[in-house]
Amino acid sequence: MKEREEKEIKILLIEDLEEHVLIIKKVLKESRLRNMVFVTRDGEEALDFLYNRGDYADEKKYPKPDVILLDLRLPKLDGIEVLEQIKQEEEIKDIPVVVLTASERDEDIIRTYEEGVKSYILKSAFIVQKRGKMEGLLDAIISLV
Repeated sequence: MKEREEKEIKILLIEDLEEHVLIIKKVLKESRLRNMVFVTRDGEEALDFLYNRGDYADEKKYPKPDVILLDLRLPKLDGIEVLEQIKQEEEIKDIPVVVLTASERDEDIIRTYEEGVKSYILKSAFIVQKRGKMEGLLDAIISLV
């Protein structure tokens, strides 16, 4: 267990709302997890990061993440489209994806699990209520790394 706590976990947060980014980063910073958080603001930027394209071409500066936190409602490409592309690519399909969204739609939940997400966490549990408690998210990340 100590080894897990020592490892720095690289997290790609794909989220367009600045307030949500700040809350998630704050909770991750306060957690016992050593982590490095990279943030992309839309689906296209997320894929550029994952494929090391464009502004994210430097693989040392922008390494493959250990875990992806994915919002479903994103500009340009939505989260489901991003998820589909991730799960089709051999070099990144094994990166665990945690959906972190406001969507409670059954079809979104079913679709994302069909595409291979490891966990589906509603933002309302910690962002809308501004409690800042993300035990479910932290538990999901710990179980995946």
